[in-house]
Amino acid sequence: MTIEWRYRIEQDLGILSVSGHLGPEAAHRFTGAVGWVVARGSGPVVVDLTELRGWSTEGQLAIVAAARRLADCGRAMELAAIPADGSLVPSGDCPAIPVHCDLHAALAAHAPRDGGADEPHEWRTEGWAG
Repeated sequence: MTIEWRYRIEQDLGILSVSGHLGPEAAHRFTGAVGWVVARGSGPVVVDLTELRGWSTEGQLAIVAAARRLADCGRAMELAAIPADGSLVPSGDCPAIPVHCDLHAALAAHAPRDGGADEPHEWRTEGWAG
């Protein structure tokens, strides 16, 4: 089983939405999605896990590695709607990863700074539903 993902930029905020199961087989695909995020944005990133059915230890480690990779690029990472079957316990050398109860709460924490309405940009995997 793998994941599907969609990345969009709205108001200088990157939103990486992930669906499926983030297990050992999907960790490399998630890492690739994070590479896409790194190449196509500059602001903070919210990883929306609303459609994620679950994650394994390897999936959680991929999340932690993504937080480190984004921090190395000067970008913060936050999580929205983590799976109910586990909590993320990053290692001591991991950047802080704020967790929001859902995507709406994460977006509310990033109210538009200038009131502008830039056109959103979006990229997704072929299998992304919606």
